[in-house]
Amino acid sequence: MSRSIKKLTGLVAATFTPLTAEGEINLSVIGPYIDYLIENQNVKSVFINGTTGEGCSLTVDERKQLAAVWCQHGKGKLEQVIVHVGCMSIKDSQELARHAASIGADGIAVISPSYFIPVNADALRLFIKEVSTFAPDLPMYYYHIPSMTGVAFDAADVLNGIEQVIPSFQGVKYTGTDLRDLGQCVCYSQSHNWSVLFGVDEQLLGALVLGVHGAVGSTYNYLGCIVNKMLAAFDNGNHMQTRALQFEFMEVITFAKNLGFDVSVNKQVMSEVSGLAMGPPRLPLLPCPVSKAQAIAQKVKDFSQGH
Repeated sequence: MSRSIKKLTGLVAATFTPLTAEGEINLSVIGPYIDYLIENQNVKSVFINGTTGEGCSLTVDERKQLAAVWCQHGKGKLEQVIVHVGCMSIKDSQELARHAASIGADGIAVISPSYFIPVNADALRLFIKEVSTFAPDLPMYYYHIPSMTGVAFDAADVLNGIEQVIPSFQGVKYTGTDLRDLGQCVCYSQSHNWSVLFGVDEQLLGALVLGVHGAVGSTYNYLGCIVNKMLAAFDNGNHMQTRALQFEFMEVITFAKNLGFDVSVNKQVMSEVSGLAMGPPRLPLLPCPVSKAQAIAQKVKDFSQGH
């Protein structure tokens, strides 16, 4: 890599993809969306077209349009725009990686293919490598989310030796609950100055203790200001306050899960809390009953106003 790399740390919002009532991408929302994240949540980095953004339900052209507008409107405002480029087809992933480099993205991330699942870490590492060659100057992150991909092997196995084949590799977005594997990722990453970002929002404190460098999550779209306070308390050694905030956060998520909490519900909650029109999800996800989203949104607002 020829350019200096700014390490990815702190809170990163896994962004929703705004859609019109007819189900088309609504690019006009992204500018106000960026302003809301910065001004209302103090969140200045984004991870776009991932799970929260319904990336795998979007066309390659839609993903390009979204990435271009996020980079355009985020320039001079956002610290980092990470574009998820993972697809079932390596050719599509390579094209999205090439495009991300051309529009000035700050990094790219790749999820494992989930129809033909890599048989081992070597196969997945090779897939990531072949994608990275189309954006050799962009930091590459592996997006580990076994609950969605069906990948059965450890993320630490993927990281082992990856720097020898992917010079641009800079870390992992770890969306899993295996703290042993997560700890191994943190340990291996230390000597390389990579970023390990945790992706299970309601379990963030456990990951912070293991030494992760930040977090990527959907709830940081509307609870980022509170979680930033939790991170500050942790950094200041105020563990009682950190635990108290984490426990309250868990209560909100538990309330949501008891009602049924998936990407479509979460998207509607974002609309209710932020006032931004996120629109419906794309099939096969079904629209969320407004009453359910409003109940969760009220819980979110009560939590935020209490701090």
